[in-house]
Amino acid sequence: MDKAASDLQRRVFALISRGVAQATTDEEFEGLAREVFAFQYERCAVYRAYCDRRKQTPQSVMHWKEIPATPTSAFKDFALTCFPVEQAVAEFHTSGTTRELSGKHFLATLELYHAAIGPNFAAHLLPDGARLPMMILTPSPEEAQHSSLSHMMGVVMKEFGADDSAYYVEGGQVLVEKLVRDLCEIQWAHQPVFLLGTAFALVHLFDHLEQQNLKFEMSEGSRVMETGGFKGRSRELSKADLYALFESVLGIPTTHVVNEYGMTELSTQFYDATLRVGRRTDGKAVPPWARVLIIDPNTGKEAADNERGLVRIFDLANLWSMMCVQTEDLGIARVSDSSLVEFEVLGRSAGAEVRGCSLNAENIVME
Repeated sequence: MDKAASDLQRRVFALISRGVAQATTDEEFEGLAREVFAFQYERCAVYRAYCDRRKQTPQSVMHWKEIPATPTSAFKDFALTCFPVEQAVAEFHTSGTTRELSGKHFLATLELYHAAIGPNFAAHLLPDGARLPMMILTPSPEEAQHSSLSHMMGVVMKEFGADDSAYYVEGGQVLVEKLVRDLCEIQWAHQPVFLLGTAFALVHLFDHLEQQNLKFEMSEGSRVMETGGFKGRSRELSKADLYALFESVLGIPTTHVVNEYGMTELSTQFYDATLRVGRRTDGKAVPPWARVLIIDPNTGKEAADNERGLVRIFDLANLWSMMCVQTEDLGIARVSDSSLVEFEVLGRSAGAEVRGCSLNAENIVME
């Protein structure tokens, strides 16, 4: 790593290491974001060609909101890195029916990735400082080496989990019998528990409990982190219906259930602020090293206040890949009681693409 890259990484790391309590001003974020943009423009030939075609370069872009966004679909066509891809220390894949259909996120270092996980997770899932047994409904990072979610679970288990934390998915199967036995033991011990998993796996657990006519009353302080959509193996649940099951079947109130929004293409996760603010909310706080815009797909511009659009994320922790990522998720910006802007994810778009935001092998000309 050369001196300029090392210095930029050090300053991004310093900002992330401050944690989530100290906000960044637009001026502070602007300075780093434009430096990261110039760094990625210089070192990623595909991104540079894309920016040149749009006539948006470090010389012409005047504000961080104007930095060209990379669509998530481009991660399927290109190795979007600012370093030789063979030097990657980690490689995360999006889900897909074949490896060829998967997007890939290559990391030059895990330093920024791990720095972005810890303080954000603790602030939104463990604001009381509890250290609980984690029952994780994903494969372990050893089993799923290319899963960013499994990797994140490994980091938080090691840093925040009690000694008896464990994984409950192996070989693609939820170990429901083991999970139920362990839930019984924890209930009998009057021990709070921390369930973490995909909505799919959690629905599978609820289906099993319904078949066995089982219900639990987990101890006060128990909580849940769920992520992903709400489709079950044989049925589909709304978020409200799923959360009602946590209360009626496990005895965990909805004020202790937090949704995580993350993507393979990002280094930062976003969480409902529910536990942090002490009330049920679907608004996701944005950590100081990130920004979120809601984009009108018809204009490619920022949507008007309270208007739905596509979620665009600026993630400084993505220094070595793409900082500005255009998702295919619908969202809306909210202003919280503390006057902080949050955003709510409303679901996937029906194949909508932001006007002018196309980066694929057919329309990029490399010199």
